[in-house]
Amino acid sequence: MRTVRNWFRDTTGGLPRPFWYLWTGTLVNRLGSFVLIFIAIYLTRERGFSDAQAGLVLGLWGAGGAVGTTVGGILADRWGRRPTLLTAHLGAATMMLALGLARPLWAIGAGALLLGMFAEAARPAFGAMMVDVVPEADRLRAFSLNYWAINLGFACAAVLAGLAAEAGYLLLFVVDAATTLVTALIIFTRVRETRRATTPTGGTSGRAPTGAWRTILTDRVFLGFVVLNLFGALVFLQHVSMLPITMGDSGLSPATYGSVIALNGVLIVVGQLFVPRLIRGRNRSQVLALAAVVMGVGFGLTAFAEAAWFYGLTVLIWTVGEMLNSPSNATLIAELSPDELRGRYQGMFSLSWQVAGAAAPVLGGLVREHAGNATLWLGCAVVGGLVGVAHLVSGPARERRAARIRPAAEPVIPVTAVRPPAPAVAEAAVTAPAAPVPAP
Repeated sequence: MRTVRNWFRDTTGGLPRPFWYLWTGTLVNRLGSFVLIFIAIYLTRERGFSDAQAGLVLGLWGAGGAVGTTVGGILADRWGRRPTLLTAHLGAATMMLALGLARPLWAIGAGALLLGMFAEAARPAFGAMMVDVVPEADRLRAFSLNYWAINLGFACAAVLAGLAAEAGYLLLFVVDAATTLVTALIIFTRVRETRRATTPTGGTSGRAPTGAWRTILTDRVFLGFVVLNLFGALVFLQHVSMLPITMGDSGLSPATYGSVIALNGVLIVVGQLFVPRLIRGRNRSQVLALAAVVMGVGFGLTAFAEAAWFYGLTVLIWTVGEMLNSPSNATLIAELSPDELRGRYQGMFSLSWQVAGAAAPVLGGLVREHAGNATLWLGCAVVGGLVGVAHLVSGPARERRAARIRPAAEPVIPVTAVRPPAPAVAEAAVTAPAAPVPAP
């Protein structure tokens, strides 16, 4: 028992108070993430759209996210992390309700485009703020804990959304909007700006230098990593678009899909806290390569699934790859990002997810429609294997680059970064991290 307690203290202890407020916002937001889980089923079954039309709407969501994450990265560096987060969350809540009330295809498409833009504008600001407040030595733990919160919320949301969908799909949109507003309230009341202000003497200000985007677009090491993430995301995001449709073709209900996909969150909740110790000190490129291969195998096996238990097995396999991939990705992006360009680098990395979010449902729908279900999922396995090989080849250059930039990338935590919380909250968040106060 003492060993478990010491392990838990090593995993969660010593992290700064602002991190726990961000962690809380992540958990609350994900507890209500109903719409993303069931949007494909909602569009095809409730609204009667074809697979191609559903893919188009999801593609518009991703296209809006691509715009949002780019603008969000710029605003996070220029305007600040906090106002960007607040604006993004308030806009996302509004558009969530509008999307739930929309009926014609053009209105649903427009709502999805705007929702993606607002929702994903928060991602680079949130990522930059996390790097701002957490010292480099603690980032692997911090990102793992945040990912744990994401998936705890996701697991609960997947099950609850299946039940809520039986009561009426509009309820999914209402609850999702409400939790987004609660997240905005947490940020507004507890988190202050973490971007460094301009100094009178012209010192480091946190303000991006002239030619910031030129710097990023000529950073071949970083862009190579972004491209690899894009291809990995094209595989991973099939669980949002094509997996529910595939399971529906196997005669399985939306509630069954919710239960199966909840296994993803359950496994991460149970196992993610062990991942930092498992991968600490290991070659990061090898970890990322292994993660890509395991995810590819998991999605590839979907080609042979018919029963719910087999679908559940495939989810468990690719979830292991996801668990290895996420903290390694997050820490590497933090190390590759110059301090004054942190928001933009986070935005460019998030852009790869948004491009994948726009392309994955469209490509998945086209491949599935014209080449068949098996070709789609076996193709995912091939892409996963190729990404794994590419990580092994490109990894040494990334690590050399991270080693050069690391001394200049240490975060500066403002003394007044957060308003002092109530004593009970402070006690739970700081001195008893084993049960702490709980981000296109």
